[in-house]
Amino acid sequence: MVRMLNSDGNVFGAHRVLEPVGALPQAALKLDNDVDVLWRNEILVDVSALNIDSASFTQLWRAAGGDKVRLASMILEIVDRHGKLVNPDTGSGGIFTGTVLAIGDTLEGRAWVGEEITSLVSLTLTPLKITRIKEIDETTDRVEVEARAVLFEAGQFIEAPTDIPAPLALAVLDVCGAPARTAEMVRPGDTVAIIGAGGKAGMLSAQVAREKVGAAGMLIGIDHPDGNLGLLELLGLCDEHLALDATDALAVNEGVAQVTAGRMANIVINCVNVPDTEMASILACAEGGRVYFFGMATSFAKAALGAEGVARDVQMTIGNGFSRAHAECALDLMRKHPELRALYEKIYTG
Repeated sequence: MVRMLNSDGNVFGAHRVLEPVGALPQAALKLDNDVDVLWRNEILVDVSALNIDSASFTQLWRAAGGDKVRLASMILEIVDRHGKLVNPDTGSGGIFTGTVLAIGDTLEGRAWVGEEITSLVSLTLTPLKITRIKEIDETTDRVEVEARAVLFEAGQFIEAPTDIPAPLALAVLDVCGAPARTAEMVRPGDTVAIIGAGGKAGMLSAQVAREKVGAAGMLIGIDHPDGNLGLLELLGLCDEHLALDATDALAVNEGVAQVTAGRMANIVINCVNVPDTEMASILACAEGGRVYFFGMATSFAKAALGAEGVARDVQMTIGNGFSRAHAECALDLMRKHPELRALYEKIYTG
């Protein structure tokens, strides 16, 4: 039984912060995840699945030694300690999907009880209580759970689409900021390099970049030799495919220089889910170009000081996962491009 309070909480959720005082939920060390109490401007959701962001899942999976039981225990421990799911190493979380259970009076009309929704805000700022972890799919970063979560007034979510299977929609929406930002940045005739192009965010970004650069532009897909570059090649989006380790900055620099005759890329999009790829991104970029760091394993210090150290004047953009209509942008890619959708369905829905 949920007890409804007769007052509004802070629009950003600061009323749920237990420590430290004055912090907002994302930066908080611990949130109040009492899901039996609901403020007037909160929404309670029965959560069916978490999509842990790629950088976080990769780090946790490695730390668990590839053991699902150990990983489940680690996830439960994190949520118990922090009242939310935040990877202590990467600082990132993911998103969830579920069914609306209750709506505070202030937010009536914004959703309805029984509505299937997917969150568009990070689990790092979402009060979460997990009763049981039912299944972990290490190939898609998906964790099926019995859980409840609270959305704040400022929290964004989307009604689950009826024309796209839930696992596919969850996977795509988890990275919807990447293709949306790519669409904003890329112009006709640009030379674009996507690092981590064979990944979930990378292929969506490649589809958008291909449309934007046009015939006069150039698209370079870069992925780890053990990665999914072969899948990307099947889509026929990129002009060049480079099998390179993005932690080897010099190799990436040389590879991009070779295929661009030394001009380099004026737009570099980093979708990699492992640390230490900042310098590869910077050295792949032309003087005066732009680097977009979408991957949550990015270190601001390494990027800023690294660019200074190699005297590369590039504009660097942090991976803000939110932009207007970013969810629609990603879902529309599934609707408009059958080859891309078929590939994603194979990977993320089996």
